[in-house]
Amino acid sequence: MAIFTGAGVAIVTPFHEDGSINYNKLEELIDFHCNNGTDSIVICGTTGESATLTESEHIECIQKAVEFTRGRVPVVAGTGSNNTMTAIELSKAAEEAGADGLLMVTPYYNKATQNGLIQHYKAVANEVKLPIILYSVASRTGCNVEPTTVATLFKEVENVVGIKEASGNISQIAKIMNLTDGKIDLYSGNDDQIVPILSLGGIGVISVLSNIAPKETHDICARYLAGDHQGSLEMQLKALPLVEALFCEVNPIPVKKALNLMGYEVGGLRMPLTELTEGNTEKLVKAMRDYGVL
Repeated sequence: MAIFTGAGVAIVTPFHEDGSINYNKLEELIDFHCNNGTDSIVICGTTGESATLTESEHIECIQKAVEFTRGRVPVVAGTGSNNTMTAIELSKAAEEAGADGLLMVTPYYNKATQNGLIQHYKAVANEVKLPIILYSVASRTGCNVEPTTVATLFKEVENVVGIKEASGNISQIAKIMNLTDGKIDLYSGNDDQIVPILSLGGIGVISVLSNIAPKETHDICARYLAGDHQGSLEMQLKALPLVEALFCEVNPIPVKKALNLMGYEVGGLRMPLTELTEGNTEKLVKAMRDYGVL
């Protein structure tokens, strides 16, 4: 059984003015998502600025997400690292905290070989019982998970159950589904490719868009999975200008600005990320107004 089906939010990490984590705001955001159709809380991912969290902050964020969600939807914890031992420690801590699954990005900077990736994921999987979703996003990590590697892990490691595919390469994604007999839990990692990936047998999305449009993102998936392919497609196409604006600068710069524009007061970003430029803010505001979220 899949950890979740539908739209999981790659939730932001809200900060106070002094840069510390605003857990009261995180609870508010999680309530917002649980009340507006989000199907899973994905904590400490790229959008959550996991790369700038200390290990203790990372673990506390996961613990708080589980606490605040109160079992209403599954919690998937981002526990990937370029250090295999750190990934193991974070994964064990997430399991102990009560997370429902793990999202594990490929090791960044190291640029592991495909054999290295297999050994990395097997090492983590051997230390936990939670289901694992692989996360392939070579544009950020410099490390692609080849379809044959995905298939090997899926077939040889019991708790490797899914993949968040953010390569943007539809041919690669199709090959993954072919090599896994369509059985791996496939999630879109790109908000502009939800419907194309669902059409290949995907079961949902791990979404940046969900931060500001949770019900609509849920409905794109729910309509498609219920057989309303045309309705889902229309919603996907309508969202494209907003999705483009949400990635006009590196994620999560624009989505945090969007949430602040909507009055959620999620704070700023941790360096080296900086605030959205004035010109791109104007583009974002227009897209949000056109879509109806501002």
